Amino acid sequence: MGEQISLTASDGHTFGAYRADPADAPKGGMVVIQEIFGVNHHIRVVCDRLAAAGYSAIAPSLFDRSERNFDSGYSPDEVAKARQFVAKPDWDAMLRDTQAAFDAAQSSGPTGIVGFCLGGSIAYLAAARISGLSAAIGYYGGQIIRFSDEQEKCPMQLHFGEKDDHIPQTDVGIIRQKHPKAEIYTYPAGHAFSNEDRPSFHEPSSKLAWERTLKFLQANLKRR
Repeated sequence: MGEQISLTASDGHTFGAYRADPADAPKGGMVVIQEIFGVNHHIRVVCDRLAAAGYSAIAPSLFDRSERNFDSGYSPDEVAKARQFVAKPDWDAMLRDTQAAFDAAQSSGPTGIVGFCLGGSIAYLAAARISGLSAAIGYYGGQIIRFSDEQEKCPMQLHFGEKDDHIPQTDVGIIRQKHPKAEIYTYPAGHAFSNEDRPSFHEPSSKLAWERTLKFLQANLKRR
């Protein structure tokens, strides 16, 4: 369903992205932000699912600044390599690339963003720093707490696992307190519960979170 495209950020950096479009006229655009494992099978599937739901989805390759076309699995060695990319994360650079994907997606109409793990944190930052977003959705973003004083400019929905060993429930409580307008949900699951390719996948939680995601997009990605 999807294809590889090229994008250019405001600083001239050219990088790859995966794009999936619906069969009919799009309801809007979506930016899909990766975990630390690159634009891999899981992220491409998310794009394809959004396209099937009627949205044009673009997943920028945020690690192209370090290694082109990074696409990782989940073996211990692959996880160790993937973590190297975020040892000293350049949030500003990743947001420049996110902005470029947002600019491209806007041709499809009102545009939102969804991200997972690393991408969940970036989706949160995009809600605070990128103007014009219609909706932002973050799944288990571990660094949201670090930036929790920054306020979203658009409707925001966040998803967390109650058994996540990376994100304490105390963090979720602080985020709730600081963002009373956001939709924040927790699930009886661990980290990466929505990634069908990982052992942590929890189908009931993933199904419910996705239903909430689509409902949120339907409510907020409206043509004016």
